[in-house]
Amino acid sequence: MPGTSPARRTVLRGAALAGTAGLGIAACSPGGSGGRAESAPKAPVDLGKADEVPVGGVKLYQDENVVVSRPSADDYTAFSTICTHAGCPISMLEGTELTCSCHGSKFDATNGKVLHDPATQPLAKVPVEVKNGKIVAGPAA
Repeated sequence: MPGTSPARRTVLRGAALAGTAGLGIAACSPGGSGGRAESAPKAPVDLGKADEVPVGGVKLYQDENVVVSRPSADDYTAFSTICTHAGCPISMLEGTELTCSCHGSKFDATNGKVLHDPATQPLAKVPVEVKNGKIVAGPAA
C-alpha cells in the first residue's frame, strides 16, 4: 500500500500481533483449551484384564486418563492422569513415576503424591475394582 503512512502500518501491525498473542495466551491458560484434557472416567470403564497390572507394579491407561497400581495380588489403586497443575494429560510413566509433558510436574503413580512441582496438589483418586477378572475404574466401580 504505497499511500499508507508508516505510523498507520505500525499501528495495524501492532494490532494484528496483539490479537494473535491474546489468542495464544488464552489457549495456554488453565481456562483455555490448550493442554486441557478430558477428565478421568465419569462412568465405569473396563480397562482390561486384571493380570495386565503386575503385582507391585503400575499400568498407564492413556486413553482413559487413568493409572492403576497393584500393591498386592488383590489390591488395586487408581488415579486420574490429568495433571493438577494445568490440566494436561499425563502420558509418560517410568517405573512408578508419572511425568507431565506440559510443565514437568512429577507424581508417584502408587499414591498420587506430587514428587516435583509446579503441581502442588496430588492426583485425584479414581474408584477401581476387579469384576470377573477385569479392572473397572470410575464412579460406581
